[in-house]
Amino acid sequence: MSGNRMARQLLCGIAALVACAPVAHAAEGGAAKVAETFEVGRNVFVRSLAMEEATDTLWVGTSAGVLEIDAKSRAVRNTFTREQGLANEYVFAIGIDSQGYKWFGTNAGGVSRYRNGKWKTYFPLHGLADYWIYSFAERGKGDFWIGTWAGASRVDLKTGKFRNYVKELINEWVYGLSVDAKDRVWFGTEGGVSMLDGDKWTHWTHKEGLGAPNAGNLPHSKNSGLGTRSRHDLSTSVEGTESYNPNYVFAVLAAPDGSVWAGTWGGGAGRYDGAAWRNYTTADGLAGNIVYSIAREPGGAMWFGTNRGASRFDGTKWTRFTHPEGLAGDDVYAIAVAKNGDVWLGTKGGVARVAAP
Repeated sequence: MSGNRMARQLLCGIAALVACAPVAHAAEGGAAKVAETFEVGRNVFVRSLAMEEATDTLWVGTSAGVLEIDAKSRAVRNTFTREQGLANEYVFAIGIDSQGYKWFGTNAGGVSRYRNGKWKTYFPLHGLADYWIYSFAERGKGDFWIGTWAGASRVDLKTGKFRNYVKELINEWVYGLSVDAKDRVWFGTEGGVSMLDGDKWTHWTHKEGLGAPNAGNLPHSKNSGLGTRSRHDLSTSVEGTESYNPNYVFAVLAAPDGSVWAGTWGGGAGRYDGAAWRNYTTADGLAGNIVYSIAREPGGAMWFGTNRGASRFDGTKWTRFTHPEGLAGDDVYAIAVAKNGDVWLGTKGGVARVAAP
């Protein structure tokens, strides 16, 4: 498919629904609700979302390019593919740094950086750890981190110099990144969670309490990160059945209260309080035990994107959102929270907006 055709498909997919009356669905308890659902194409995956508060922009990273959306009007400002400057249309991660640059992490295309119509792409020859990019985070102002399939890269935004970390991590396949209030960097990998505090590294795996037990006796996945990239098909099933791999962490989030959340493969969502892990699963109210994404509302409620829909947890009550409630699909790969409390959920086929309660 040509870049122009993909751009038209993406643009028309969302614009067509913007022009239609949004479909609203009440959630359990009548609190938050899915107010609108926007299509991006039946076979297009929404893998990443980011809110840029300074410009009230929703950035949507898909398997066919990037959309720049006016969060208020829902108008599509721009559609980006290779023709506009992306190194690869399949975008797994979006980061926005303190200088206003947008960083797009791609599948086998490195990182493309964008601001004010200008692009720059980084490959391993520039110092980047790998071509496969899955997460971003900034520590302070100017210390930018990139999660890859061959370790983590740290970029000095002033000098543009890279430093890569591989052996220091518990596993080199990095999916999640987050920075806490103490400037510690947290890494979600295929082998557990690592944390960098100054020059000291600490690691956690299932042995240390990360991820709930396999209560459903699900088959264990062999997609462990120890093989070749061809084995990393991003599938979480074994012969069509949901599987279990609790050391495999898709997402991490450091909350203001000092806790750290991790989304695991089959072990639910883990919360670390500084001393021990407490894992939440479907038995507690979580929609699914495979947790792809995590976000937090300004008021403190947590959101989890899972293989069976999205869950909102306010510390006491769980609320679930699935396809019947208005999502385009049940695998929720990305979440973005706006300052007004609206929550955007990315799935295969579209993006849904959950109105603030």
